[in-house]
Amino acid sequence: MIRRCVHGKEALDILEACHNGPTGGHHGANLTAKKVFDAGFFWPSIYKDAHELVKNCDSCQRQGKFSQRDEMPQNSIQVCEIFDVWGIDFMGPFPSSKGNKYILVAVDYLSKWVEAKALPTNDARVVCKFLKSLFARFGAPRAIISDRGTHFCNDQFAKVMLKYGVTHRLSTAYHPQTSGQVEVSNRGLKRILERTVGENRASWSDKLDDALWAFRTAYKTPIGCTPYKLVYGKACHLPIELEHKAYWALKHANFDLQTAGDQRKVQLNELSELRDQAYENSLIYKEKTKRIHDAKIKNRVFNVGDQVLLFNSRLKIFSGKLKSRWSGPFTIVQVFPYGTVELSQNSGPNFKVNGHRLKHYFGGDIPAMDIPDLQTFPKDN
Repeated sequence: MIRRCVHGKEALDILEACHNGPTGGHHGANLTAKKVFDAGFFWPSIYKDAHELVKNCDSCQRQGKFSQRDEMPQNSIQVCEIFDVWGIDFMGPFPSSKGNKYILVAVDYLSKWVEAKALPTNDARVVCKFLKSLFARFGAPRAIISDRGTHFCNDQFAKVMLKYGVTHRLSTAYHPQTSGQVEVSNRGLKRILERTVGENRASWSDKLDDALWAFRTAYKTPIGCTPYKLVYGKACHLPIELEHKAYWALKHANFDLQTAGDQRKVQLNELSELRDQAYENSLIYKEKTKRIHDAKIKNRVFNVGDQVLLFNSRLKIFSGKLKSRWSGPFTIVQVFPYGTVELSQNSGPNFKVNGHRLKHYFGGDIPAMDIPDLQTFPKDN
């Protein structure tokens, strides 16, 4: 095919028509350039200019989703002392069971010990009552991590935190991975309940205590033992051990209280050593997890002043499949060290989001193309 060489404004109009004209289809750079070739036109930097045009197309940038490769580098929450940091979250609503529709879950970050309670509502009053009973059993922690739900962000909750001297840490909006440990516990409890309630789903509140027992006595790879052993310093005896006469149950017939007491004292003395070992195991496990996670993600750098688009996850509750879920553009005001980014908008206050849900915006204007004037070419060209 003999093609006509074009330049300047004419080349710009041809490229724009082949990309976002009535027959353009908003294809990628290579397909757009091939469409120009098929139309019988040519200029030297056509592939470079097509790439710039597609990269700066406003409609193309507002489509698609973010993947695991778009996540921010992982930052683990490493806790030194048991019961120092708790994560709390609500599960539900579930089918009503004896008037209960929600489960409030609290998990300790070091021992993975889980406390849960079935509740009829998910308001601030039941949360504060649950926390007071939690503090009475395990002592006041240093910090509590939760999402930004209204049941955790209110004056009543803040007064309880101030009274007991507890720091309240919040995850960024629509990014539950910040409180990852409690999300993992939620999935574990939900999985146990799904497989134990059977056909009568309304009996889940009766099965909750058994599910907690099963969860606490399950081996956890990060700490190298069960949460029960890390809290009490010994293995939990299950009903099956008595039924099928485990070794300790057979030995119980000839029990020597003095020997048993001495052995229990040794176990209590070894408890601090067991917890130190659990801390080391958890640290090694989280470092390995971070290494694997960060090797799969893109190297994205956000700087102050950059223009970005925000993925609006709330739109999934509305109908309309053809609606773009990228809002903006917004301007970056501040970048925090743990993946949180503060954005500004034209009207309204600044707000914080996780960098996982952002992507760079290159502007809707088509860039000026560096195309040489064909009149300056030698005659033989």
